[in-house]
Amino acid sequence: MAARSIGIVAGGGQFPILAARAAKKQGLSVFAVAHRDETDPAIATEVHALKWVHLGQLGKLIGFFRKNNVSQVMFAGTITKKRIFRDVRPDIRGMVAWRRIKARLDDGILRAVADELARDGITVVPSTLFLQDLVTPPGILTRTTPDDAQQQDIEFGLGLAREIGRLDIGQCVVVKDRAVIAVEAIEGTDRTILRGGELGGPGTVVVKICKPGQDTRFDLPATGLGTIETMIEAGASCLALEAGRSLLFDREKALELADRHKIAVIGLEQPD
Repeated sequence: MAARSIGIVAGGGQFPILAARAAKKQGLSVFAVAHRDETDPAIATEVHALKWVHLGQLGKLIGFFRKNNVSQVMFAGTITKKRIFRDVRPDIRGMVAWRRIKARLDDGILRAVADELARDGITVVPSTLFLQDLVTPPGILTRTTPDDAQQQDIEFGLGLAREIGRLDIGQCVVVKDRAVIAVEAIEGTDRTILRGGELGGPGTVVVKICKPGQDTRFDLPATGLGTIETMIEAGASCLALEAGRSLLFDREKALELADRHKIAVIGLEQPD
């Protein structure tokens, strides 16, 4: 990597902080744009310079990176999807980009932001550039193994997850006994899992994969300790993730907790 600095468009969760630390270990200066009421303020201690913005202030975001001669940026962390209906404060650049989007779907929004950055000579690089250890490995990851019924539900759920992903609706489905219990939309994975538990009772299977044709520079499916805690609350029994194309945070703690509650976690290898 030729550049000696990296920009981070920071959302919520621990990912932006982990990304900043990993970039610094590579000897890079880190410049981050953080989102108010979303990004952990602790990121301020991990970066060379920080700019706080409201969701939609694309002009301020681009201006900050240009001012600091940042030519490569990564997207790290989550943005609560429902905020686009109630907490967006776009500047002129943000409004222009928003109007160009034909469908207000995840990939469409992120690609539009990436396109605007590219207009100013700023390239978006993969969020896992320095954090390959967070990528979900293949195979059964817990001591708890899925039984035959769960394996059938995984295969059933995979087909459904691919379809909702193809339509850019979501990345996660909850199934049980080869029936659809819950499909992720704007509410996010945790609430989808909880709804699945309410509707399907104990023993649901959660499948979360990358969308077909997804731009893997950003918005990779992410799970972790919090996901397992939500599954315990919902009574879910199995979590299937896409190996190589999803993120698994706090892996050791998450898998240990899953085993304690007899939850199987699997990294699925999918054909190219």
